Amino acid sequence: MRPLSNDEERPSAVIARAKVLSSSKSPGTAGSRGESVRSAIRCDIESCSASEPDSHPDSNTAIGTCSEPPASVVRDPVLESGDGKGASGVAADQRRVLLVDDQPSVLRALARVLSLRGYLVETASNGAEAIQKVARGDFDVVLSDIAMPEMDGITLLREIRAHNLYVPVILITGEPTVDTAVQALEHGALHYLTKPLKMPLLEEMLDKAIRLRKMTEFRLRAAEVLGRDPPHAADRSGLETSFRRMLGTLWAAFQPIVDAKTKGCIGFEALLRSDEPSLPHPAAVMEAAKRLGQLEVVGRAMRDRVAEVFHVDQRTELLFVNLHVADLLDPHLLSPNSLLSKLAPQVVLEITERAVLDGISDVSSRIAALRELGYRVAIDDLGAGYSGLTTFALIEPDYIKLDMELIRDIDQKPMQQRIVRSMITLCEDMGKSAIVEGVESDAEFDVLRALGCELFQGYLFARPGPGFPRSKWPAGRK
Repeated sequence: MRPLSNDEERPSAVIARAKVLSSSKSPGTAGSRGESVRSAIRCDIESCSASEPDSHPDSNTAIGTCSEPPASVVRDPVLESGDGKGASGVAADQRRVLLVDDQPSVLRALARVLSLRGYLVETASNGAEAIQKVARGDFDVVLSDIAMPEMDGITLLREIRAHNLYVPVILITGEPTVDTAVQALEHGALHYLTKPLKMPLLEEMLDKAIRLRKMTEFRLRAAEVLGRDPPHAADRSGLETSFRRMLGTLWAAFQPIVDAKTKGCIGFEALLRSDEPSLPHPAAVMEAAKRLGQLEVVGRAMRDRVAEVFHVDQRTELLFVNLHVADLLDPHLLSPNSLLSKLAPQVVLEITERAVLDGISDVSSRIAALRELGYRVAIDDLGAGYSGLTTFALIEPDYIKLDMELIRDIDQKPMQQRIVRSMITLCEDMGKSAIVEGVESDAEFDVLRALGCELFQGYLFARPGPGFPRSKWPAGRK
């Protein structure tokens, strides 16, 4: 491998540039994004992997060949000074590296060089052994060959994420290609390096990975202390692992909707929940699904789970089910054989006013097809969105759910009272049923009743929970 000139980029720099390029594309253009990434990487792969003589005048360029490195390779003035740190200043007792390579000579050479430079090194000769060590130990970085029998480096990266969402992985190869570089990038390898390795570059990349790992540890501790959600897995393989776990622990919480006339429950809204700690709330789940192109998978899984619970419990109330705009394009939603369709006369499908329906050319016909199956439709979060009359006209909802931000502290906000009163009056004129969400206090409830609201949902009546929580009516209220 020839040394890079001053005006050339390292492969890792091109990968970083490709990441920026790919992140600027929309989620729906995966094909064009892949081509852009390939274009960004191709020139570097072709230039940096050109055939060169095996002699290396710079002793630091020999690592990764099949011969043992000369003694001069491991010379490090900083390490020899006795301060216990490598060239980057990272303490040796905090630099834990797992090396994975199926070539014993390469594995010994790298282990020897990195150990002498102050890293704490463990080795694995194949992917299965590496997974066992990751499951048992806590490494700051994994450095793995890509081309290995039985389990290659890309597969190993995916498997590592099943045990550790955050450890950085650096992949190396003796046969660089555009496709392997793209795969490494897309599955979250921190860096993609080519053999033979230049030791200064390798140490720079290792120490960068270790610093990122330490920063993640600090973020996790800070999140725990502050009571916040842990940071999400940053790479695709980690996110895929979290997503699979989430699907395995997906469940529905139900919150009652109550009628002021009868003081009884008329229905339940089904709310997405998961026990996966790295995707701790619905917004995190939906963001992960969007990044992975799996919105349809989440929608189907949630609808089936909700329908199954509702059917088993033989509920007779209405069932309010949230839809993402992408669900309208899912043939499964319109199938008369789906679990939810069998309950369609009891089901109200909620579409948020925040949804952008411009990308669906036949919204009206899809809504009509759902009505033919027996479904009713609601607009959710009315007052918070941007679609306004367009969404209202396309959907022609049976129910209208007022956004909870309009309801919060409404007893103290006359302007919001006037807005809600106008909305309730308009709903009555159009023959629509209005539901106010997010009612939490007696004071809010009293004002809303005075404004003419009859259908309510919120913590004041019941918190969402498994099963079907019993609603309670505010004490002393009619």
